[in-house]
Formats: sequence, C-alpha cells, structure tokens
Amino acid sequence: MAETLLAELPLILGLLTTGMVAGFLAGLLGVGGGIVIVPVLFTVLGSLSVSSDVRMHIALGTSLATIVPTSIASLRTHHTKGAVDWQLFKSWLPGLAAGVVIGTWLAATQMSGMLLANVFAIVAILVALDLLLRDRSKVDAGTSNAEAYAWIYKPIALPSAGVVGSLSAMMGIGGGTLSVPFLNAIGFPMHRAVATSAGFGLVIAVPATLGYIAGGWNVSERPFASLGYVNLIGLGLITTASIFTAPLGSRVAHAMNAKTLRFLFSGFLVLTAIRMFGTV
Repeated sequence: MAETLLAELPLILGLLTTGMVAGFLAGLLGVGGGIVIVPVLFTVLGSLSVSSDVRMHIALGTSLATIVPTSIASLRTHHTKGAVDWQLFKSWLPGLAAGVVIGTWLAATQMSGMLLANVFAIVAILVALDLLLRDRSKVDAGTSNAEAYAWIYKPIALPSAGVVGSLSAMMGIGGGTLSVPFLNAIGFPMHRAVATSAGFGLVIAVPATLGYIAGGWNVSERPFASLGYVNLIGLGLITTASIFTAPLGSRVAHAMNAKTLRFLFSGFLVLTAIRMFGTV
C-alpha cells in the first residue's frame, strides 16, 4: 500500500496543486476553475497513457464535477459582499439549463476528444482577444449606463444564456469564462459579472456532470475509479484543495482594480489556449 502511494505521489501532488490554483481562480475570476483543471487533467491523463479516445472527455467530466462545490464556496463569499445580481441569475436560468443539456449531449456522445480540445482552445483565445483589444475604460471605471444592458434581464437574452451554457458544457467550465467578458462587453460592471457568474457555474456544473456520467457509463478504456466520464480520484483531490482557496480568491477580487482583474483574466486565457493547442 505504501509503495503504491509513493508511486502515485507525483500525481497526487499535481492534482492537489491543480485544485488549489483552480479554487483561487474560481473566486478571483468567477470561472469555476475549469479553465485550469481541463488542460492540466488532459496533460496528466496523457502522461498516464489514458486512451486519447476518452482523455478529453474524462478531463471535461471531472472538471465539471469539481466545479459544483467550488462554485458554492465562491458564490457564498460573493453573496456576503452583496455583489451577486440575483435578478440576472433568475433571468438566465432557463437559457443556461437548456444550453447545458444540448452541449452535454453533443460533447459526451457526439464529439471526439480532438474536436473538444480544439473547441476549448479556440473559444478561450477568442475570449482573451476580446478582453485585450476592446476598449472598456468606461466600464472599468464604473461609468457604464444601466439602460444599455437592461435587455439582458428579458427573454430576448435567453439565446445568449443558452450559448454560454452549451459551450461551457462542451469546454468543462463553469460559465464565467464566457459570461464575464460578454457581460462586461455590453457595459455590465466587472465585479458584478464575476460574482454572478459563480452562480452560473453551479447551474451549469450539476446537470452537465450527470450528463457526462451517463454518456460515459458503458465506455471502455476509462482510467481506474471513473464513474462514467468523471474520475473520482481526481474529483476528490481537486475538490479538497480548491474548496479552501476559493474564498481567498473572492476576497482578493474585491480588493483589486477592475482593469487589473480583466487583464489577469485575459492573460491567463491566452496561456491556457496555447497549452491546449500544443496538446492536441
């Protein structure tokens, strides 16, 4: 038993470190940690010679499962600071749910691992470029006009919520990677976008996790201790570490300048996209 644990020590330490970083970023950026977990798990599974046919699916399913407790911890912290827009959360709930169902079905049953990895990398780089190139000085300064984004509370915004939910399920992320830059682009205050996206992550992660479990239930070549496309060892280690660091990230987010927060977010997305392209 001791020899087995010693042999798996690098993997255990790697997953714990991944969880700590993911939890901190979940609170800091409202991204649910999936943008970190997916590429790292994909790489780790590759080093363990897990079949390329299921490697990306396992990374996505496990990532979504870890987002559930992390989002709860992050959401509670943001809520205590009064930063969550619950009206927007309720308005987007139907669209997010419908998008998650569609995206999970496509990813878990219809798409190859290579295609999913490319979707992940392409969307991440597009979001990063949008954040880096678009002039949002007025938004960062808190001078946005609430009337300009009033439409996002209405049924007309449901397709936007659906796209966020669908792509998030296909990327194994909690929704903040897409919803934060989208909301910020239309004038929605950055800190409110980050806080509210933590709630989106919970709505996305729960049904998507169940979908990945069902979609991979009878699939062969899965690594040890996998429930469908969710690896229980990765889930336990990453969740244990991330749930403690998410509140820290939330506190740091509220102490930072919005412009700095946006550039950190976009820079991290660029690095993640490059890493994913390199592993396809």
